[in-house]
Amino acid sequence: MAHELRLVEDGAPEARAPIDPDALQAARADLAACFRMAARLGLEEGICNHFSALVPGRDDLFLVNPYGLAFREITASRLLVCDFHGRVVAGEGQPEATAFFIHARLHARLPRARAAFHTHMPYATALSMTEGEPLAFAGQTALKFYGRTAVDDAYNGLALDAAEGDRIAATLGDADVVFLRNHGVIVTGPTVAEAWDDLYYLERAAEVQVKALSTGRRLIPVDPEIARTAAAQMREGDPESARLHLASVKRVLARHEPDFAE
Repeated sequence: MAHELRLVEDGAPEARAPIDPDALQAARADLAACFRMAARLGLEEGICNHFSALVPGRDDLFLVNPYGLAFREITASRLLVCDFHGRVVAGEGQPEATAFFIHARLHARLPRARAAFHTHMPYATALSMTEGEPLAFAGQTALKFYGRTAVDDAYNGLALDAAEGDRIAATLGDADVVFLRNHGVIVTGPTVAEAWDDLYYLERAAEVQVKALSTGRRLIPVDPEIARTAAAQMREGDPESARLHLASVKRVLARHEPDFAE
């Protein structure tokens, strides 16, 4: 279900630092790679989900996918550059309305969230539809997210205004991942690579939890003290592991879908 965004026509952007074209192209390629691999893994839903990332060196412009394209159709050059007022600064097309109202407000309210990925990926979304905390922290992969998740319990329908985006940003707070009750998830990170790494492993953690629950047996959560220790161990190596993970994704795509970087 998608809705068009009415762009702001009046006013002009403030004078800001110039954009580094090489850094922008690298960011475009990284983000496009995430879209393509998400499609290969079945993490998208039609044309309705969206990833964004702040333009390198800027805190007022962000890259986002245009309305109407499936993830597997995204290329680096097809990504839009938008400002926080609804203007498309570069690119053809426009963002889907909920994409704008979620991502613009997240980036504006939480500058640390330089990348924000929103999906209805099946297993994580399934956990958003169940009672209690979505993640049970009963498996090692889930421990990557220990102390890093929030839950938005107030499903209000489609995010079609800035107030809804602000509310989601406030719910996320200091967390990196927010489960949107009855809806899906948003994963944020300081880099595209770290957001991708978390998105991938969040779905893996959710998948094994759902499969474990399907046995009908009681889950055995990890002791909280051990969970905290393991989470800290994982976080220490996360930035480099995420960088290497995204690099591997781009190598795979370079062999099978090389047009992603065009």
